[in-house]
Amino acid sequence: MSDAIADVLSWLESRNDIQSLRAAVCDLNGVMRGKRIPVEQARKALEGKLRMPYSLIGLDIWGEDIEGNTLVFSTGDADGLCQWTGRGILPVDWTAHPTALVPLWLADESGAPYLGDPRRALARILDRYKALGLTPVAATELEFYLVDPQSQRPVGPVSPVTGRRLDSDAALSIDEIDDFEAFIHDVYEACRAQGIPVDTAIAENGVGQFEINLNHVADALRAADDAVLFKRTVKGIARKHGFAACFMAKPYGDRAGNGFHVHFSLVDAEGRNVFDDGTDQGSETMRHAVGGLLAAMAESTLVFAPHFNSYRRLRPRSYAPTAVAWGYENRMVAIRIPGGPTGARRIEHRVSGADANPYLVLAAILGAALIGIERQMSPGEPTGNDGQGVTPAKLPPDWASAIATFESGTHVAEIFPSILRDSFVACKRQELNTFALNVSDFEIETYLESV
Repeated sequence: MSDAIADVLSWLESRNDIQSLRAAVCDLNGVMRGKRIPVEQARKALEGKLRMPYSLIGLDIWGEDIEGNTLVFSTGDADGLCQWTGRGILPVDWTAHPTALVPLWLADESGAPYLGDPRRALARILDRYKALGLTPVAATELEFYLVDPQSQRPVGPVSPVTGRRLDSDAALSIDEIDDFEAFIHDVYEACRAQGIPVDTAIAENGVGQFEINLNHVADALRAADDAVLFKRTVKGIARKHGFAACFMAKPYGDRAGNGFHVHFSLVDAEGRNVFDDGTDQGSETMRHAVGGLLAAMAESTLVFAPHFNSYRRLRPRSYAPTAVAWGYENRMVAIRIPGGPTGARRIEHRVSGADANPYLVLAAILGAALIGIERQMSPGEPTGNDGQGVTPAKLPPDWASAIATFESGTHVAEIFPSILRDSFVACKRQELNTFALNVSDFEIETYLESV
């Protein structure tokens, strides 16, 4: 028995209040799916002896099988092996009874990685960086809304201090942070217990909207784990406090969307930041990485904006990018190079919404940057803060276009295994078709007797 497993079992023995565990994998939509198991089965889960169907990874957002999925009908919906990711114990104290999460990823019968698993896709990219002697250092910023869970449509929460419902924007309001301090404090405490490196928290631009940043870590797989776990934690703590936490890309049509910004740099074997050349412009390696990001951006949009609602966020003049462009200290473009000390030179990728799967997002970003570095791609001229520069290409404007662009993309074919690409496209097509069959109340009100 490994020391890591022994440590987990020892911790569980010290927590006799925990009677059950959650053993789960992350699917293509970023949803955790798995089993409630008795605590006595902890060793079985940690030693890779649990089994779950491969098809679990590719369910649509409603948890339905994908029609015609070969993983279901051609293989008899075969099981894969569930291997422990090695992440330490993840206590969950916001449920009715305390529990803990055992994070898993899928392998085949031989123990080889199952390449349809989104966490495996990111791990493959990181192996390629390792072969070059490079380590990505990554951090994420996630925005979310607190909403009233009793309402059919999103409305602002009631302030625990004033008793009044929030109904106006409050960007960087210290008063709003103070009013929701009990919730934010519990989020930070839960994150610390799970080893999630939370940093600053701010009230964002929307009604009841917040952003909590996670610190840089020299392990992009862990950074993606942190983002997945953070979203789950925020949702759980919100319910504990009588709210619902919403990571939809655009829950309000007329207010700010929820973004998922990723910052990253690369360090070499000596720990030097290869994006830093002592100038404000950054190194050639950094610009080559930007070139790769721009080249693969349109093809990768489905990863960054994977849902019907995602495309409500990607609108002009909304602080969410619509064009394939980059710039220095410019929040109006998709790729921003932040200022500050040259030793901290990094790239900020601003396309993704908070509704995206963090494993796929980081795989798409780091995979595209790697292509740019390997092929020494030029990013072209940066867009100035005044918006001046070469007229850039546009991102796919809608969900159907993004699905088609992803499916035919040559760069994403280098980044993601074919089994994952095929599953993701099939999942998104099924979801798109389901939305097409549902006519909204607004459509009925608009057209019923007027056309």
